[in-house]
Amino acid sequence: MTAPDLTGKTALVTGASRGIGRAIAIALAKAGAHVLALARTGGALEELDDEIKAAGGTASLIPMDIVEGDGIERLAGALMERFDALDILVLNAASLGELAPLPDIDPKVWRHTLDLNVTANWRLLRALDPILRKAPDGRALFLTSKVGGDVARPFWGAYAISKAALEMLAETYAEEMKQTSMRVAVIDPGAMRTDMRAQAMPGEDPASLPAPEELVPMVFDALTQDDAAFRRYVFRDWRAQQS
Repeated sequence: MTAPDLTGKTALVTGASRGIGRAIAIALAKAGAHVLALARTGGALEELDDEIKAAGGTASLIPMDIVEGDGIERLAGALMERFDALDILVLNAASLGELAPLPDIDPKVWRHTLDLNVTANWRLLRALDPILRKAPDGRALFLTSKVGGDVARPFWGAYAISKAALEMLAETYAEEMKQTSMRVAVIDPGAMRTDMRAQAMPGEDPASLPAPEELVPMVFDALTQDDAAFRRYVFRDWRAQQS
């Protein structure tokens, strides 16, 4: 798919320092958007900024842990002072948590997984909703996983439950935005060549998996569709439809 012209638009990407978030951030910047790149690791964000600048794009770096303190609310206030609108919100940051039977999951790990994968995304949506609504065609994209679907898998409890909750969060927001120009999409990338996948499947050959950059055309599709308040994208199925 040809990249849309995003000149003049502002896009916030969480988990932007590596993997899928990094690939999306670079693609949005190359398409003309000013990217607000949010992640915990400042060094990796600086490397991302160098790549975006080399490609002719622009970015603002936001080194922040979104589960700590009131950083999200302070960020929203700062963005509303600086920008007229937020056109694109990509909610990508997530934690795998602990792959273990439900009774064996450490309570701290459980809380952090739900805090990051669900509650922080709700807080971002809550805090940024006013500036998102100011965009003439706002877009909110939620990165999910098939393990958060209808079929339960053993040992994936915290992650799968958090992703199922995230999908309901996205669908509920879409229903509430039906009478506006806001469009919401849930994106299931499937198995990809990322650090999280390597953590979950240490014996897997990463070269056998798609690179995060291969997801970009589908992301552009989600950003440009306008016929439905909500869409769910599954990368494997979408790619088959394009061939």
